[in-house]
Amino acid sequence: MSLKEEVELLRQIPLFAQIEPARLKLLAFTSERLSYEPGQVLCRQGDMGDAAYIVIEGTADVLVNSANGPITVATLGPNDFVGEIAILCDVPRTATVQAVSRLVVLRIAKELFFRLLSEFPSMAVTMLREIAHRLEVTTTQLRGSVAEVQALRLAHPS
Repeated sequence: MSLKEEVELLRQIPLFAQIEPARLKLLAFTSERLSYEPGQVLCRQGDMGDAAYIVIEGTADVLVNSANGPITVATLGPNDFVGEIAILCDVPRTATVQAVSRLVVLRIAKELFFRLLSEFPSMAVTMLREIAHRLEVTTTQLRGSVAEVQALRLAHPS
């Protein structure tokens, strides 16, 4: 993919939609393009984050560890963004991301990501909205899981 094509791809992602083309060109140039085969891990839950990723092509599962093994909590596809929580909060990765199909991503280093957020407040607002949306979805799923556990306890008291 050419630099021009990568800039056009970045323009399609809501997070970067308001950034001027010259800055997107710099972002595309300073980011790293990586490929993963099915089953390969992009990042692992518990590892420290040093970058965020944009899915260019392919799909990946977002997995969280549980007592019964990994649970798929989301599936990523083209234009999805992942890995920002670990670099925004300086916390270990909250999930493992594993390629389902051949996966091509654009890796954005932590320093570049923070520079973009500080230079483009609209990008920071978009990021906050996306994180808030993910939190709302997670809270809804958690609420449903808690209700299921409570129902099971009532149906099968110890």
